[in-house]
Amino acid sequence: MKRTSRRPPEPAKQQSPLGGNARNILITGCSSGIGRATALMMHGRGYRVFATARRREDVAALSGAGLEGIQLDLASSSSIRSAVAQILDRSAGRLHGIVNNGAYGQPGAVEDLSRDTLREQFETNVFGTQELTNHVIPVFRAQGCGRIIQISSLLGVVCLAYRGAYSASKFALEALSDTLRLELRGSGIHVCLVEPGPVSTRFRENAYSAYLRNIDRTASAHRDTYSRLEARLGGTRPLPFTLPPEAVARTVIRAMEARRPKIRYPVTVPTRFFAAARRLLPDRALDWLAAAAGGRGRR
Repeated sequence: MKRTSRRPPEPAKQQSPLGGNARNILITGCSSGIGRATALMMHGRGYRVFATARRREDVAALSGAGLEGIQLDLASSSSIRSAVAQILDRSAGRLHGIVNNGAYGQPGAVEDLSRDTLREQFETNVFGTQELTNHVIPVFRAQGCGRIIQISSLLGVVCLAYRGAYSASKFALEALSDTLRLELRGSGIHVCLVEPGPVSTRFRENAYSAYLRNIDRTASAHRDTYSRLEARLGGTRPLPFTLPPEAVARTVIRAMEARRPKIRYPVTVPTRFFAAARRLLPDRALDWLAAAAGGRGRR
């Protein structure tokens, strides 16, 4: 079998339609993991990267790494407006693309999720992401070009037990992206979905914090399963087929630089497998596979 290179694609020879100095990119959720890896890789390829994070100390670290750090909390409309204003002021109103990566996972059985917990999940993963995107679309329209890269998930392709809030948010992101793509036809603006599976980031650590903050294990009918869930979230053992965040960063670059980008870019074996299974299998067979993959909280 022919091996494919893991190196990122060669830099595109053509310049941005905005001119050679207008390869300005906005990336959310850059404090660690996929966002940080993408920001650093794109910066190394000559892009001017506006890397955002929620906490001031993370913004300072991004600036120290040579990026243009911007504070942005996707759960706050005022923070979104402020960040966009700063970026457009620094970039003379020109933006080549946006990578919507900022998100977190809220574990827990659906019946244990309060209305406020679900709302909090959607405020960041869906509402804030779409609000930010809506602020930059007029910039793209005025330019006649732009690229919107949405970081979705395997859990935007298939549902697994005890991940309902996060999965619902990613299914919503996929639906908004598909609709937006239809509404932007002919505008020169492309919308692409990147769908990672297991990736070695701080996602599990952050999900564990959200679980401890919002789920009352002792009062739940799922408390036995939660003990296994806690062992997984609190452990360090990687899931099968886990890839480093740089694998996703390379895919983002391909989506950003392709002359005719794909609509979806699955990353990791599980995402490709379940994307095919969802198309080919009857619902009950897919349920069986999803239940086996979830491992009753162990995976």
